[in-house]
Amino acid sequence: MESSNMESYYVTTPIYYVNDEPHLGHIYTTIAADVLARYQRQCGKDVFFLTGVDEHGQKVQQAAEAREIEPIELADQVVARYESLWPEFSISNDDFIRTSSERHKAGVQGMWRKLENAGTIYKDFYEDWYCVPCESYWTETQLKDAGRWEDKSCPDCKRAVEKIQEESYFFRLSAFQDRLVEHIKANPDFIQPTSRRNEVLSFVEGGLRDLSVSRTTFSWGVPVPGDEKHVIYVWIDALTNYISALGFPDKDINKHWPADVQLIGKDILRFHAVYWAAMLMAAELPLPKRIYAHGWWTVEGEKMSKSLGNALRPADLLKEYDADVLRYFLLREVPFGQDGDFSFTALKQRYNSELANDVGNLLNRSLAMLNKYSDGVLGEVNEEQDMDRALIADIEGMQMDVAQALDRQAFHLALERISVVVRHGNRYVEDNAPWALAKAGDDKRLATVLYHLVETLRLVAMQLTPFMPTKMSAMLSQIHGEEVNAEEMTAALHGGWGLLQAGHQCSRPQPIFPRMD
Repeated sequence: MESSNMESYYVTTPIYYVNDEPHLGHIYTTIAADVLARYQRQCGKDVFFLTGVDEHGQKVQQAAEAREIEPIELADQVVARYESLWPEFSISNDDFIRTSSERHKAGVQGMWRKLENAGTIYKDFYEDWYCVPCESYWTETQLKDAGRWEDKSCPDCKRAVEKIQEESYFFRLSAFQDRLVEHIKANPDFIQPTSRRNEVLSFVEGGLRDLSVSRTTFSWGVPVPGDEKHVIYVWIDALTNYISALGFPDKDINKHWPADVQLIGKDILRFHAVYWAAMLMAAELPLPKRIYAHGWWTVEGEKMSKSLGNALRPADLLKEYDADVLRYFLLREVPFGQDGDFSFTALKQRYNSELANDVGNLLNRSLAMLNKYSDGVLGEVNEEQDMDRALIADIEGMQMDVAQALDRQAFHLALERISVVVRHGNRYVEDNAPWALAKAGDDKRLATVLYHLVETLRLVAMQLTPFMPTKMSAMLSQIHGEEVNAEEMTAALHGGWGLLQAGHQCSRPQPIFPRMD
């Protein structure tokens, strides 16, 4: 599918920190990115979908020392977990970037030199309050504002902060305040959703301090070129992954950069929309087209935490539920960008009503009737009635609406629009009563109705493929009457009404979405 003429599409997840086990938040962002990547591939674009891990930093070094192993060994263990987990969730990433890799180190040092050559890096002393678990620095004012000055504790995690002073390189973030404000105001889509855009705007307008971008207190990281006792700090190290994976600085990255959308959790929005954006400006590189910050999940109304023991482990979820069902639920339940609650009752209700009762029922009854009345063979379409044309119009409307919804990361609206067609299909069965047509011997009308039902199912399955690739391959295999891989189907070749011909043989129905008790 590679072609220099193909329109490209680049989507990224954050790189996940190796001092953490994969959890619901990681799966959520990665599934969302995967759906966008699959959809754009289906549309015929040259897609590059990147995920990966952030392996450097003091926390990893300390955790490795506590276990008496090298930091790279600790990182390797966690990387193995991600690399085995992603295929289980049908994640189709094109690359997996590790910050310990040589290509990434070259990218980070290349970025450092660009920032240095632009006159945006200088050396000074750094003094602040530091929280090791959060890897965050706090000024005295911030601690006072958060009511944490008396006990010197972190406003985020409430653990003790320590005062540190060290020689450090700084990035002139303050110099980019006006340009950032201008860019955010001139590009309303740059930060989404709008509520997050407004937060970032007020943060930038409130004034920016220069950013400490090197450390001498640990060694696990990328050395500063020409001053190796300094390690390049997380801001430049981690954020550069999005271009180091494309071959920066040695290769031309213009084919895929700037990214079409960078998906992140709302807790790291500032790093992306402010620090990363300013670094790109300094390096004279284009900014991503969109940074989209999604919300956080609670579980059954409670915040996820290790102490409550309610942090949903991906492996445990997969023991209970099919990966495709989890993919569907996570993107259907909550508007992307808002906080949401993961409830097992809600999952079961949504699955039974939308997948088992609606999609599954339409598939089973349509193929069962086709097999009962014409041995599974599609007949000629005879004269089309208004209700047939209305169904086709609804499907064509769905295709346009889904494209628009996914273009703005409104996954829940895309799925709701597909559901509208499925419900329309089930009403069409009732309105046309194929059993009555068969009884009356109206074979011409019966053939037309059954054809419209099967084509509707095929095009619904095409739209659901990015969300549920395995289930939709199974569904399309029944419709096509042979084993097919839904991922190989494109909108250009398979997305139009009328692909299936008279005489086409469908399989007998097999339940794709059996009811959950």
